Amino acid sequence: MKKTLAFALVTILVLALATTALAAGHTKANIRVVHASPDAPAVDILVNDSIKAFENAPFTGITDYAELDADTYNIKVVPSGAMEPVVIEADLPLMEDKDYTVVAVGLLADIEPLVLEDNNAMPAAGKAHVRFVHASPDAPAVDIAVTGGPVLFSNIPFKGIGDYLPVDAATYDLEVRLAGTETVALSVPGVMLDEGNVYTIFAMGLAGGEPALQAVPSLDASYPAMLPETGAAGPNIYLILLGLGLALVLGGASIRLFNAQKA
Repeated sequence: MKKTLAFALVTILVLALATTALAAGHTKANIRVVHASPDAPAVDILVNDSIKAFENAPFTGITDYAELDADTYNIKVVPSGAMEPVVIEADLPLMEDKDYTVVAVGLLADIEPLVLEDNNAMPAAGKAHVRFVHASPDAPAVDIAVTGGPVLFSNIPFKGIGDYLPVDAATYDLEVRLAGTETVALSVPGVMLDEGNVYTIFAMGLAGGEPALQAVPSLDASYPAMLPETGAAGPNIYLILLGLGLALVLGGASIRLFNAQKA
């Protein structure tokens, strides 16, 4: 019986380790593109000159994430349907298990990529995560505040990024203020931040021209409210439980086989 129990325990351990290795063996990266250049036409995004990863992305357009092998890629942004002129070119190293956002910022004459590393980890129960990206080329540094209330992100300049902030899931009336003042440059009412979701709010457009300054929200990730957090680099608890369940079944079968052989 001791030998049978030892065999069952070894089976459980091997399957658990194999399941953990499977969960940790992901070697992909995710990347998306945001068009925030107010006077640039709709664009296509080319990867290594051979893959058209995104097509016809308009101003304020936010693409879905595309999954790529972790590697360094040459990225070109060109007018939609054309191969030139290349308005942005950059070599981007993409690390495994990371999410990235490439934002086309600035006026067309000075357009450039702003590369963000996204943190799409699951929020705690009852919470949402939100960050702010200043992508308006002629707007001064700003504060983002609850209307008539506290500042959430302070003194964010053009191309500045407000770190992810955990907030209670709710609907908020927000406002963009000139940094350090009560002067409201833009009102953003009715911003819904739902439990288990991760958001980015982009300021796009022009403070002194057309298209006008606007807030463009993005839902970056969404999680069922009751599921436990697994973490980007850790093993998936459901895979481990599945592996343990299989191990218990195999262990039980081994015990029955051993008893049958003794009989």
